Formats: sequence, structure tokens, C-alpha cells
Amino acid sequence: MPLVKGAKAKSRKGFSANVKAEMDAGKKQSQAVAIAYAMSRKSKTKDKNKHK
Repeated sequence: MPLVKGAKAKSRKGFSANVKAEMDAGKKQSQAVAIAYAMSRKSKTKDKNKHK
């Protein structure tokens, strides 16, 4: 299952979906959370650039 990207990655539901997807792929919980946070940060920077 692909990870949630964009504005949805910042929401609680999107973040949880990303963690679950990574854990289902066999990653540890700590690594899955780190990846979900990275996706959230990545989407925030892209959103800020679109408004300029």
C-alpha cells in the first residue's frame, strides 16, 4: 500500500495510515513513526512553496 502524501499526510488519520502501512511492510514501530513524520514534514514544505 502506498503512503499517504500531500496535505493528508499532515492529518492524524493520514499519519496513522502511514505508520500502519510501514508496520505492515515489516518495519519496526520506531522506524515506521520516523518515516511517517518525514512524510508529514515533506508535505509541509511543498505546501508552503505552492502559496508563493
